[in-house]
Amino acid sequence: MSIQRVASKWTKTNAILPNPTLAPYIPETRLYTFEHLNEMLAVYGTVYIKPDNGTYGKGVMRAERLTEPLPPTEEGIIGERIWYVLRYEVDTLTFDSLEELNKVISNRIKKRPYLIQRGIDLLQHETRPFDLRVLTQMNLRKHWETTLIIGRIAAPDKVVTNHHSGGTVRFFNELVAPYLDEKEAVHLEQKLSKLGERVAWQLQKRYPRLKEIGLDVGLDQQIYPWILEVNTRPAIKVFSFLPNKSLYHKIFRYAVGYGRYSASTGKPAHSKRKT
Repeated sequence: MSIQRVASKWTKTNAILPNPTLAPYIPETRLYTFEHLNEMLAVYGTVYIKPDNGTYGKGVMRAERLTEPLPPTEEGIIGERIWYVLRYEVDTLTFDSLEELNKVISNRIKKRPYLIQRGIDLLQHETRPFDLRVLTQMNLRKHWETTLIIGRIAAPDKVVTNHHSGGTVRFFNELVAPYLDEKEAVHLEQKLSKLGERVAWQLQKRYPRLKEIGLDVGLDQQIYPWILEVNTRPAIKVFSFLPNKSLYHKIFRYAVGYGRYSASTGKPAHSKRKT
């Protein structure tokens, strides 16, 4: 039986939200419309605009609403200037109106379904934002187990952290060390491990043939974890670089156990079905 994959970010978000213990970790996410862009920028200041079915961070944009006070008028009225910034790949565009911003975004989106998500002010490593990949797999006892938590640092001037977009992989402890002491770091690691397992369990209720997930988690300035995205076809072989080879062997052994790879060849066992 093939491993179940779920391509739609919107579908996965709506499968997780009904769980009241997980909903607080999901940043507000809506389908992209001009009205939602206006409302969410007014509330959050920064939003991410991402394709519903995208992978590797392709097509992701970040929009910001910026303000500055204007000099008082002769009547003593103090106003403010509002402008907008759009970032994608390594490009930055500035607009004087929301309508101009929306026009450029709409031209990039065309007819494809896109989501708009609250922007999280991520922790940084050497001035570059990072997030965490929580890898959770079905183990050999048919239980969900988080096998790895690794960090990903965005490439200079990029709005995403993905390796395919130039992101750099770093170890969890290295990234959180400036923000947490050793005991706090252990507690956070345990919390993220359980979070990955709970999300996997929640998704499995709707998708019973799910066997692995990669949870992308962003830490805000209060070290609060936000689930930015869930990948149902997470990278595995890229972790062969790990100095702890026994850990990688366990990750790969689990993947063989639930049928992603062939035990004899180490290659993908069969084609995967998407939902």
